[in-house]
Amino acid sequence: MKSTGLTGRFALRIVCPMEKLDRSRFAWTPSPTLPKKPASFAGVGYDDMVERARGLAARLAERAEACERLRRLPDDTERDLHEAGLFRFVQPARIGGAELDVGIFVDVCAALARTCPSTAWNVGNLASHHWMLGFFPPETQDELWDVSPDVLIATSLAFAGGRGRKVDGGWEVTGRWPLSSGVDNSDWNMLGFMVRERDDGPVVDQRFALAHRSQYEVIDTWHAMGLCGTGSKDVATKALFVPERRTLSAWTFNGKPHPGSAINPGPLFKLPMMALGPYVLSGVMLGCAQGAWDLVVGAARKRNATNTGVPINVNPTVQIKVAEASVRIDNAQVIMKRACEHAMAEARSGREPQHEDKVRYRRDGFFATRLCFEAVNILMGVAGSGGLYTTGAMQRLFRDAHACNAHVMFSPDIQGAIFGQHALAAPGPPPLL
Repeated sequence: MKSTGLTGRFALRIVCPMEKLDRSRFAWTPSPTLPKKPASFAGVGYDDMVERARGLAARLAERAEACERLRRLPDDTERDLHEAGLFRFVQPARIGGAELDVGIFVDVCAALARTCPSTAWNVGNLASHHWMLGFFPPETQDELWDVSPDVLIATSLAFAGGRGRKVDGGWEVTGRWPLSSGVDNSDWNMLGFMVRERDDGPVVDQRFALAHRSQYEVIDTWHAMGLCGTGSKDVATKALFVPERRTLSAWTFNGKPHPGSAINPGPLFKLPMMALGPYVLSGVMLGCAQGAWDLVVGAARKRNATNTGVPINVNPTVQIKVAEASVRIDNAQVIMKRACEHAMAEARSGREPQHEDKVRYRRDGFFATRLCFEAVNILMGVAGSGGLYTTGAMQRLFRDAHACNAHVMFSPDIQGAIFGQHALAAPGPPPLL
């Protein structure tokens, strides 16, 4: 038997040839943290879902430091999120999900991130994968949701980390992927991989492979300065066979009809998901800025300067900085919500998403998050030395905002260039939108 370089049950799962012949469902057992009796959240309204997130704020604040030490989402927090339905706000209503408008990501994640950005980051990521699963073939959706509609699915968008080769009945996938947020809490993972015309040839497709946790190795690499509690570890697999039904081209998420359209016909599943990618997590940055505002401005109203004893709130320089932070936060929220509302209106109208709209969604996403990032930095300056203490929450919001800002979806160099290429009619390969 050919060695895979992996050991134990993991290696046996990969080299076993029977899986290539088995067309039946993959048998799997849900994690013990998943609800034993799944509830339905169909019919839960938008405002109600946001209030559920706000209702957890105090509990998340109490656990924020422990979440960072654990370097993953705590089990108690996961259970609270399941109970509130906060992983299932964009899951199809036919499964018992709320199937709410895409702007729910912004509002829910912002509400959670005011006190624990790591938890908000995991909610945005893991909730979005219920949305993604709705684009897969019906039998693949059933393979997971029939066992547990609460199943958590991690992912890694680092397509370059994986290579796929077409084989009889599916794909053979090998790779190592970084930044798989929430992987410790997840039973499944959507691993991005590239398909090349030949080994040294051009990329002809970028796909996702849906793999069970028994089929990949989790490598504990997540020792980070920010978003410490997201558990964004590496995962790896070698020569893993993935049936055709459990792979999907990333180009499928472009707003056109897809394998899941027949059973998920609602406007949420007509959106160009890849173009709207920034808004899955932009609310985390918004919540960081809003949380910083709550802490810093609230304290500045009654704090005296340590060197002069003069009240901070009468200092014109501080007043101007507070105004500059405020206008950035308010306008960032408007920009984020406007993009999501526009996308939903287009989907409801039945119009196919236009490329000019897609590139604008990406442009607005990075710009709005940059406004929030700048607001956090301004407010850290207002906080002064008081913001440095690890016993306080401001230093966490500051670190987490800097970690958020490193995400590819918020990069002006990448996302701004996508818009600029279109606006200037510049030649080049089409972006994955």
